[in-house]
Amino acid sequence: MAAHPWASFLGLANRAGKLITGEEMTVKEIQRGSAKLILLSEDASRNTEKKITDKAAFYKVPVRRVENREVLGQAIGKEARVVVAVTDAGFAKKLKTLIDGE
Repeated sequence: MAAHPWASFLGLANRAGKLITGEEMTVKEIQRGSAKLILLSEDASRNTEKKITDKAAFYKVPVRRVENREVLGQAIGKEARVVVAVTDAGFAKKLKTLIDGE
């Protein structure tokens, strides 16, 4: 499995305390207006995917898809994660660039 440039940057954002993980926490951050970017794994359940993408669309928060929950979890040094919210505009902007550029 090739390392993704965005994955190490996401790890950096995590160490800086700029990430929220988990479906419920992510929804709260979106509603609060503090989520700047949502990373959603391709293998998220339909319910989770719909809940997150609908909420993000309503609050105009960009969503990017990543390979799977293992890749997302590994990037932040945790177990598998389905959804991650980036709460810092600078990190979010750079991550979008890295993900879109792959």
